[in-house]
Amino acid sequence: MTLPATFTIATPADAIRAAELRRVKWLATGVLAATFVLFLAAKALLPVHPVFGFIAAFAEAATIGGLADWYAVVALFKRPLGLPIPHTAIIQSNQGRIAEKLGEFIEKNFLEAGPVEAKLREIDFGAFIADWLRDRKRSTDLARFLLRLLPEAFSATENSGLMKFVSRRVTAQLLAIDLAPLAAGALRGFVQEGKHEGLLDDILRVLHQTLTTKETMAVIRDKVRAEMPTLLRLYRADKFVVNRIIASATKFFEEVRDDPKHPFRGEFDRMLLSFVERLGRDRAFADRINRLKRDLLARPELEGLARNIWSNVKDFIERSASGETQVLQQYLARMFAEAGEALAGDAELRTEINEGLVAILRTVVADQKSGVSTFIADQMKAWDMQQLISLLEINVGRDLQYIRFNGSLIGGLAGLILYTIEYLLRLV
Repeated sequence: MTLPATFTIATPADAIRAAELRRVKWLATGVLAATFVLFLAAKALLPVHPVFGFIAAFAEAATIGGLADWYAVVALFKRPLGLPIPHTAIIQSNQGRIAEKLGEFIEKNFLEAGPVEAKLREIDFGAFIADWLRDRKRSTDLARFLLRLLPEAFSATENSGLMKFVSRRVTAQLLAIDLAPLAAGALRGFVQEGKHEGLLDDILRVLHQTLTTKETMAVIRDKVRAEMPTLLRLYRADKFVVNRIIASATKFFEEVRDDPKHPFRGEFDRMLLSFVERLGRDRAFADRINRLKRDLLARPELEGLARNIWSNVKDFIERSASGETQVLQQYLARMFAEAGEALAGDAELRTEINEGLVAILRTVVADQKSGVSTFIADQMKAWDMQQLISLLEINVGRDLQYIRFNGSLIGGLAGLILYTIEYLLRLV
């Protein structure tokens, strides 16, 4: 399929060149006419003096040379005097071949891997991206543009069923994960980094606070009273026992909290590590954790929570896109600007970006260069040749007209030299 193409002479520079071309054409035609008139006059005056023979020879050859070059220049673009002379209107007659050769020339000489890569490496894509993002107006415009697209993207996701597909895929991936080794590894790192010490302190603090509340003490006292003999209950020994229990527990908690090397801490460490090891090895633990995971993922409340989160996010995006709230737009604009600043200060990252883009663009050009060649050829084949010829004449026709001047001059000098040789031979 070809596309029509048109050319118009619209710029002031084109108008100036067209006027200059007309002037040079008239001047070249005037020179041709002048040499012809001079030839006739010299021939008529030849009996008067032999010098007119030299003039006539010069003028005759100049006229022939001017005519020949006029024919050559005209034949390049059109048919001289409209006559169907073979090998004229060369550009017009060879439009298809010229188009094919131009496309082939561009493909082989401009789109080869070496020159393309060399040119791409001259461009600092990373710096360009950094400067573009750092500009506050551009980063704001980019944030606004993305916000305009997001509501449509959310709607398309819902309507296309992509959300359900992603949800099923995420659920399947979560079900496929064996949580026991992950939990064991996380807990092992937790213990090795000593973070469990703070956990133990928090546990002891909570236990102490729980034990010392009136409600807890009342429950413990009731339990103790129920186990005591009746005689001891009469002497209210239960209160004494509970107070001693609470005091002993409080002292124990304080000792553990205040002494980093308390034996209980070592026991707590061994207990945690033993649990971690069992969690990583015992299949029963893993099965229980996986059952808990499956039960949790199957809960309808989780699906409702996901829908609620999606609805809230969508509503927030729509309000941001409509301009009702500027929070997200400001956040995105700031994020883009900060990314530009970070990229500007990271030469290594810019180099990686440049290398990556060069590799991508080099591959794209290599894959598409034949298509570019075909596109150029098809475009040229579809051009209106009359308009193209007019455009070519305007831009190079002035220089071509000077060929006519040179033809007249060179032809005249050649004719004069030949006549001079002939004249000298006659004298001999």
